[in-house]
Amino acid sequence: MKKIALAAAILTLSAGSSSAADMAVKARPVPPPVAVYNWTGFYVGINGGGGSAHKCWDLINNLGVAVVPAVPEGCHNATGGTIGGQIGYRWQASNWVFGLEAQGNWADFTGSNSSLFFADVTDRTKVEAFGLFTGQIGYAINNLLLYVKGGAAVASDKYNTYTTSTGVGIDSGSETRWGGVVGAGVEFGFAPNWSVAFEYDHLFMGTRDVSSYLITTGALSAIDRISQDVDIGTVRINYRFGGPVVAKY
Repeated sequence: MKKIALAAAILTLSAGSSSAADMAVKARPVPPPVAVYNWTGFYVGINGGGGSAHKCWDLINNLGVAVVPAVPEGCHNATGGTIGGQIGYRWQASNWVFGLEAQGNWADFTGSNSSLFFADVTDRTKVEAFGLFTGQIGYAINNLLLYVKGGAAVASDKYNTYTTSTGVGIDSGSETRWGGVVGAGVEFGFAPNWSVAFEYDHLFMGTRDVSSYLITTGALSAIDRISQDVDIGTVRINYRFGGPVVAKY
């Protein structure tokens, strides 16, 4: 009888230990899901910053007479501010992010230099607006996105000359110039659908022949071969449509 009672006690203790172990396993806390930022979706935003357009003028025609070889008139940097907006779409595959974007900006990049060919004459340049049409590729570290971009650029440029001593206008010209752009940026998602980015872009606008016309008569005044490169830095705020985060266990 003693042996039977001892065996029963051992079985009871074993069952109690197993139940306690099961309860301990069941009571173990489950770790909460990790919120993973998702960059996929359409977005719109605004941007603002500054830029500098490097311009060099070479005179190739004066009052209808060809100038051969071309005569350098000098270079200057047209600097100022810019503000605009962008719209685009991104899709994310693992940590890689791909996108397409269109951007349009008003600008006030102005600059001038004294002509090296004409005495008492100043050449002046103004970039009034520009647009960018780009593809993007980036790498996301949760809500931090590093990206590069490239594509086409277009700029609206105005030119004029005036008498340096009096400020009286002589002639003026304008153009819409197409070129290329490359850029890079870093973007931070600071709220479920909001992000802020810092971006740098370089525009390769090439060299074009620009005609200017006399203010007094409208007749051809000069043709200058003008080269242009533009550097732009902007701060961007974007709002993205779609689900902000994905829960990952």
